[in-house]
Amino acid sequence: MRQISLAELKANTGKYVSMVGTQDIFITQNGRLLARLTTAKPDKVEAAKALFGLLNDSVDLDAEREERLS
Repeated sequence: MRQISLAELKANTGKYVSMVGTQDIFITQNGRLLARLTTAKPDKVEAAKALFGLLNDSVDLDAEREERLS
């Protein structure tokens, strides 16, 4: 984790964009936390959790899989 000011981010945007692949960067303005710059990699666990509940209870996953594979 690294904490920088908004002015520092504006002055060295490229530097911090390249750094965000290895660590989160917290941006402050007037000493207060403003934002977090983080990698764009999707969190697979959170994506899976978001999908739960989208299927009807009547869906038979095994039947759907067989239909797709045949």
